Amino acid sequence: MQRLFGAAVPLLAALVAFACGAIMLVAVGADPVEGLRALVDQAVGSGPRIATTLVRATPLLLVGAGITIAFRASVVNIGGEGQIVAGALLSTIVAIQLPNLPGILLVPLVLIAGALGGAVWGAIPGALKAYASVNEILSTIMLNLVAVQFMNFLLRGWLIDPLEVERGTRIPQTARLSENATLPALIPGSRLHLGVLVAVLAAIGAYVLLWRTPLGFRLRAVGHSPEAAKAAGIPVKKSIVTALALSGSLSGLAGAILVFGSESVRMVTDGSAAGFTGSAGFNGIVAALFGGLHPLWTIPSSFLFGGLLTGATGLQRALQVPAALAVALNGIVVIFVVSSAKVRTRLDQLANARSEMKEVLKDA
Repeated sequence: MQRLFGAAVPLLAALVAFACGAIMLVAVGADPVEGLRALVDQAVGSGPRIATTLVRATPLLLVGAGITIAFRASVVNIGGEGQIVAGALLSTIVAIQLPNLPGILLVPLVLIAGALGGAVWGAIPGALKAYASVNEILSTIMLNLVAVQFMNFLLRGWLIDPLEVERGTRIPQTARLSENATLPALIPGSRLHLGVLVAVLAAIGAYVLLWRTPLGFRLRAVGHSPEAAKAAGIPVKKSIVTALALSGSLSGLAGAILVFGSESVRMVTDGSAAGFTGSAGFNGIVAALFGGLHPLWTIPSSFLFGGLLTGATGLQRALQVPAALAVALNGIVVIFVVSSAKVRTRLDQLANARSEMKEVLKDA
């Protein structure tokens, strides 16, 4: 029962957060029931809206699944934003260099390039932590800033759409990329594309990796006790780099999907990381926490948060409330869910202690 309650803690935290959001709506003179109805309708009220929610949730799922890999090795990856950008840039460069390659080859190639770009960007803080004792939280956040400036440099220079230069507008975006690299639609005529399926399979793959492979065992062993893992002959430093590289690869894959799953099939930004990523690098962390830092539970968690982000637009339109209120509601959910992680951990520890005590009494 205690374990069941612990698993329900994030859900209870989200419900409390929504209650706080309802109070905010009442405070500005809006009807919270109408707001909830509008939010749900915008998120899942029709087939196209469900497709939009699933597409919006895709990068959250990939980042979240990557976060769970890093967590199991006891490293914290806050660099999802930068890794998304790195993956998007490398996949974009590949598509520019090989525009005439058939889609059956180019689509897998840009996805692999995206994963590779994110892996490299994740391995850098991994190596800094393993071999120079640099805190990975600091290094991943700093690399987010480096990635966005590098993106701006390329999108305003080498990768910029020639038409933007000709017109003098110089919007930081690429030209429309090869149609051969466009992610195929899962349902013809809808926005639901292959990236959604790729994200779900990646999350399942993260679970298989962590609990069904020798590499996953080594990563989890390092996460439980680096000293014991080292004594058992496990290369701790290499495992830390591997964990962050794998985590970054999934975020990089999200970057490629954001480019080639978009309607414009181009990389474009407003000069900030969020202008391209939609803050998926940070929202994916919340989705992972809500899913108990387990790859499989991150799947429904990401779709829930994708629905929340999509539905916020409907809430704003229906109630005529400021856009900042929808952002604040999302922020409140983040705060409560993150705070609930410690409560859940404590409940799990108590449940484990109780189980161990029962075993001791049984043996006695």
